[in-house]
Amino acid sequence: MMELDTGRIFEAKNLSYDYPGNITALRQINFTVGSGELVALVGANGSGKSTMLKLLDGLIFPKEGELLAFGRLLSEKTLKDGAFVREFRSRVGLVFQDPDVQLFSPTVWDEVTFGPLQLGIPKDEVISRGSEALKLLNIAHLRERPPYLLSGGEKKKVSLASVLSLHPQVLLLDEPTTGLDPWSQGNLIDFLIEWAHEDRSLVFSTQDLDTVEELATRVIVLGIDHSVVADGKPEQFLSNPDFLLRTNLVHEHSHRHKELVHRHPHLHEHQH
Repeated sequence: MMELDTGRIFEAKNLSYDYPGNITALRQINFTVGSGELVALVGANGSGKSTMLKLLDGLIFPKEGELLAFGRLLSEKTLKDGAFVREFRSRVGLVFQDPDVQLFSPTVWDEVTFGPLQLGIPKDEVISRGSEALKLLNIAHLRERPPYLLSGGEKKKVSLASVLSLHPQVLLLDEPTTGLDPWSQGNLIDFLIEWAHEDRSLVFSTQDLDTVEELATRVIVLGIDHSVVADGKPEQFLSNPDFLLRTNLVHEHSHRHKELVHRHPHLHEHQH
């Protein structure tokens, strides 16, 4: 096993990324994610949240700047190093917002065992990991079902199980609660809080400020200019309506009180 820095998970240094046609996605991004942090990436649509997760997973690479993972440069060249890529893929797992992008195997069991098999893990261990992942998410009864016949919530759980079977140190989740009913959202948040122990780290994108409040220990806010406009603890930002409105994390709309119509920021307040 390679010696990697397990205290520093990610480090972005002046990182920028453009899509073809010079379409800006991220601009001059700087941050470090440490072991055990639960980081929410928030921002308006198009601010670069999903792009950032793809960069952290080594699916795309910066146009400018550097991205380090566990103290090593994450690049096309380093991901051709067999020892590094095996270690990196076993430590970091990405769950896409749309599970149909991720699921392709004929059965749920094939899905959750695919990753460990690709890493060359012994068959007995693969079986143990697959069974454990299904049990963790209470989907053992779906074992022989084809993923394309599952509900949206079930597909989300299978996508997560397929990553958990790798025993990752870091989970990257793109809008993890989107498409889930309130009961399933609560169960997922409870599961992630329980999972995130022993210095495991979580980086997730979301526009749901309730999820941020319940799950994140840190918030990185991406602005409409595709740069980091704020970075800190959730309580620094969630109680500041002016900041939330300015960064498009809440919206202002017309609201009727009997005969009176006026505009104000729209904030959702949940009950515990």
